[in-house]
Amino acid sequence: MSGAPVVDYTATSARPPWSALPSSLRTALAVALGTEIVEAGPSVGSGFTGGFAAPLKLADGREVFVKATDDTLHSYRAYQREAEVVPQLPTTIHVPRIVATAHASAPIATTAPSAPRETAPIAPQAPESSAPRGTSEGEVRWFAVVSERIAGRMPGLPWTAEDFATVTATCELMAAALTPSPFAGLRPFTDSIAASDFPDQLPAEILTGQRALPDGFQPWLGDRLREIQDLVDLYPVTLAGTSAMHTDLRPDNLLLDSANTCWTVDWNWLSLGPSWFDWFCLLPLAHRDGIDTAAAIKASPLTAGVPAEHLDSVAAIIGTYMLNKLDAPPPLGCTIELRRHQRLYAWAFLDWLAIRRDWA
Repeated sequence: MSGAPVVDYTATSARPPWSALPSSLRTALAVALGTEIVEAGPSVGSGFTGGFAAPLKLADGREVFVKATDDTLHSYRAYQREAEVVPQLPTTIHVPRIVATAHASAPIATTAPSAPRETAPIAPQAPESSAPRGTSEGEVRWFAVVSERIAGRMPGLPWTAEDFATVTATCELMAAALTPSPFAGLRPFTDSIAASDFPDQLPAEILTGQRALPDGFQPWLGDRLREIQDLVDLYPVTLAGTSAMHTDLRPDNLLLDSANTCWTVDWNWLSLGPSWFDWFCLLPLAHRDGIDTAAAIKASPLTAGVPAEHLDSVAAIIGTYMLNKLDAPPPLGCTIELRRHQRLYAWAFLDWLAIRRDWA
């Protein structure tokens, strides 16, 4: 493949239907919700895990959204972390309220085989699951988190000036509410990178022949690897900060409702870092859709006073991260769209970096 692929972010996952969940979990959910479950909608196609994720209609008239998975997948700990984080978020942040959680065990035969842990699409390290692989021999644990259902649409398909302005205002509000971090003991993002298998030396390894230059990227990429490596090496400084960050803010983790209120979801990668990081992660793809991100950077209080090299460094960090494992098979529960997503993000962030540094 040459160039940036087109990715349909409404169809990036392969999720099980409601009928595939063990009866023990479905019963536990009904008990936790205090009412019968009347109908389950189809699983959503967005996201990059194989966990169940779908709306439910309840006998008492409520509609909720449920995510569920077993402990053979990394989403098990991710869903638990989301259930921990969301109730602690400042009330000024629009996030679907957690309604209930449920636990169950089921025979291992009802689940797919264990998959190797996969890192988040943007965040360098997935939380490790501390749960055992089952309550007894031949069983696995299941966890479900239930939130209120928000009727909304994903922005960025493509980005419009109105949607970009709405999401920018939301990011500014989030940053103000989360700076300094209201969470005690939150792990710095830089520590997560240092302790993970983040490919921070990938450009240098390509230069020395230890790794191959990925095919299909910009023709100038090979000539700029040394400069990209220098920018990546700045991460202990450029990713330091005192703000609680979502860390994985993408259009498919945002919802715009009919009142044009922007809701954020999937708060399971919370880390400590700079207040502008989450908004910054939206800029390169917004730029591809014609948004004047250079003017936005100058206008937003999020980036006021941030050195240009710090912004360039983070673009290089994300671009480098996305170049890793491009040709590897997708992990269990993910479709090939995960790798297409990586390629698109690598291309977009590197392209945006090249424009800022006049490489082209």
